[in-house]
Amino acid sequence: MAVYTHGHHSSVLRSHNTRSVANSAAYLAEHLAPDAVLLDVGAGPGTITVDFAGRVARVTATEIDAGALSLSQALAARNGVTNIDFSVEDVHALSFADDSFDIVHAHQVLQHVGDPVQSLREMRRVAKPGGVVAARDADYAGFIWYPLLPELDDWLRLYRLAARANGGEPDAGRRLLAWARAAGFTDIAATASTWCYTTPAEREWWGGMWADRILESDLARQLVDQGHARLDDLRRISAAWTAWSQHDDGWFLVPHGEILCRV
Repeated sequence: MAVYTHGHHSSVLRSHNTRSVANSAAYLAEHLAPDAVLLDVGAGPGTITVDFAGRVARVTATEIDAGALSLSQALAARNGVTNIDFSVEDVHALSFADDSFDIVHAHQVLQHVGDPVQSLREMRRVAKPGGVVAARDADYAGFIWYPLLPELDDWLRLYRLAARANGGEPDAGRRLLAWARAAGFTDIAATASTWCYTTPAEREWWGGMWADRILESDLARQLVDQGHARLDDLRRISAAWTAWSQHDDGWFLVPHGEILCRV
């Protein structure tokens, strides 16, 4: 089991709390039938999970521990959503019976697990025949931005270093098809989509969020504790994120790989 690089600091959740079916699972939307039973692996703060719950019959949300799972439980309670079950799970060895779900979904999960192929095998095992397994992951090596601030090159290098030290694969998007094939899937639709931040409000949100995350999240502590960066280095990167967010020409693209696998 890999270590979750981002952690759940409030600066991280500012990003995760904006996710929805429309901006993070559009490739799966047409399969969200009203009578479907869906497993959401790695639900995080639960915004996609709750969105799913309004479109399908029942959802089961999982996370790696009770603390992480409590985030989606709290969101469901605040929204009065009652058709979600919650379970602490390791995706490498799910506790559910074979053929339990019509849809098995994971968003930004496979990049953080120790064995993504085994994870996909488990997701396939608990999916019903004729069902679908869906996954979407960013690809950090494909991130593109402007202006070309050297401190952001340092940020990307340090993030990828930390993610791999934690047992994950930050450039997961390009590998999803290969991982699915290795897991035994043969009917696979592999696609891509992006997040792109260009407006002043988008830059303020994205750049401001990363300016805080590089100083305050689990990632920051790991980089300093393991000797990969000094606090002054992180402050310099944080200032560059702020400068980028305030630049009229600021532009940032996050590419994602997607797989939709028929069982």
